[in-house]
Amino acid sequence: MKRSFIMKTIFQDILRALALLLVSETVTSIVIMNSTRLEAMLEKYMEADGKVWASMPRSRRAISESDVQVILDLHNKLRGQVYPQASNMEYMVWDAELQRSAEAWAQTCLWEHGPASLLPQIGQNLGVHWGRYRPPTFHIQAWYDEVRDYIYPYPQECNSYCPFHCTGPVCTHYTQLVWATSSRVGCAINVCHNMNVWGQIWAKAVYLVCNYSPKGNWWGHPPYKHGRPCSACPSSYGGGCRDNQCYRDAGDRLPPEEREESNYVEPEASRSQGTWLGSPTASPREDLEMNTVVNTQQMSQLVTCDTKLRDQCKGTSCNRYECPAGCLHSKGKVIGTVYYGMQSSICRAALHHGVIDNEGGWLDVTRQGRQQYFIKSHKHGVQSLGKYQSANSFTISKVTVKAITCETTVAQLCPYERPTRHCPRVHCPRNCLQANPHHAPVIGTWTYSDRSSICRSAVHAGVIQNHSAGYVDVMPVDQRGQYTGSYQNRIFSESMQNPTGGKAFRVYAVI
Repeated sequence: MKRSFIMKTIFQDILRALALLLVSETVTSIVIMNSTRLEAMLEKYMEADGKVWASMPRSRRAISESDVQVILDLHNKLRGQVYPQASNMEYMVWDAELQRSAEAWAQTCLWEHGPASLLPQIGQNLGVHWGRYRPPTFHIQAWYDEVRDYIYPYPQECNSYCPFHCTGPVCTHYTQLVWATSSRVGCAINVCHNMNVWGQIWAKAVYLVCNYSPKGNWWGHPPYKHGRPCSACPSSYGGGCRDNQCYRDAGDRLPPEEREESNYVEPEASRSQGTWLGSPTASPREDLEMNTVVNTQQMSQLVTCDTKLRDQCKGTSCNRYECPAGCLHSKGKVIGTVYYGMQSSICRAALHHGVIDNEGGWLDVTRQGRQQYFIKSHKHGVQSLGKYQSANSFTISKVTVKAITCETTVAQLCPYERPTRHCPRVHCPRNCLQANPHHAPVIGTWTYSDRSSICRSAVHAGVIQNHSAGYVDVMPVDQRGQYTGSYQNRIFSESMQNPTGGKAFRVYAVI
């Protein structure tokens, strides 16, 4: 009996030692780690009595300033020692915004990548374990150790997209970690009780989330350029080189230059998330930029002649509509004059009001609350009905269009007021990419601060292209306490935190 108990205890210890799981954005795998070269670095974290992580004080579970430095040092050490050598590897720095987003996701205790709204803009590596205490650097080294299964694609193999050589179950942790242009990282740890990890419930799972920006793992491109270290650094680094990586001195305040996102690996996330296009069948010339984002989502809703305005549709996106031609001869009823009842046809009410003609067009709707009665009239070929009982109402106005410059911001164009008024549709000039980023900043990703340039934000979001002028719809959204920066469509957007809640907006295509 005693021998059986000892064998059972040994078996449990073995299971705990092997209980380290890793996940990449598209492929998951169980990985058994045996990284002896990191023992010296890990030793100072180990508890002499082998206490499990969850039993430690909260302060030991959080990523301390010293751990932040260790995580950064290990990232940069590993990035600087890649083979074959990298000519454009950028020195990695800590990003507080990425750390906050990692903390928010780690708190969910979901063993999957997320949140979906952020994945198009960031790279993400996940790790989880249970049992004996392990520092976050254990997982980071484990991600790098996937290099044993990765074969670097040399330029002669790339025609026009590079193959992805991975002989093991997964290599995308490694490729994200050494992605040359992913120069910022932020990580977080959380202890999750009863976490579901691939169908098994772990009572005290230690969950590590590391977010990277700009995002790596682009389809059909290598993680870095092969060559003499620092020989292909972006000019914004001013020729600086440290530990085989492009390095910018702390005092360097030059604005970031355009960078080529010349790296991938595994198929990207669903296009429905509005992510970048890196099609394996398109050439780099057709893609224009390796991280070209194309966003064709419209703010205005395309409706039929008989569509009624109902209270179920709320928000600014329910206020701009596109009507088809031929509604003059439709049977949709119109109730009222100037103030129209909710059961009215939107497009025929617009005809009645003279906002559009029978060729169709765009209109803005404003809800006006309850009216005691509605007056009938015959205007512009449409007979409206009277109604002598109270009901919710709306008014109709033209969609105004205004030409703006690359420097125009939402705060200048349509400052927020109560009640909220419509922002005009704007016409952006071409070549706003070349505008001075100090005079025309972009703050945020997908959701932007109202101090941002409208047109440069539209280029960043993929709503319009830099080389051609275009129309853009602007939609105010809820206030945001923080904005996440990213690199898209050759524009760097800034991160910003505003605890009081800054005014925000989104941009939409006009097609």
